[in-house]
Amino acid sequence: MDFVIVLAILAAVVYVVSAPLRRTGEAAPSPGAEIADLEAAREAKYREIRDAELDHRTGKLSDDDFEAIDRSLRAEAIEILQALDGAKAERAG
Repeated sequence: MDFVIVLAILAAVVYVVSAPLRRTGEAAPSPGAEIADLEAAREAKYREIRDAELDHRTGKLSDDDFEAIDRSLRAEAIEILQALDGAKAERAG
């Protein structure tokens, strides 16, 4: 009888712990979460731009290297800003 009780408890624990693995589909992120993620990405990209500017001013980056890196970082920032604008517009209506 004790074996059956332990087995039932063990089955219940396995069922609860494995619940995330049994999900059939991945839920779409909420618009608020997507906007928060994009805002975090925007701030991270701005930080990368500022770091590159500092590296250039301190001589760690040559003019040519800085221009290439800065162009790339700013293009990525524009993509993030456009995605953020789109997510905000989608959320608004």
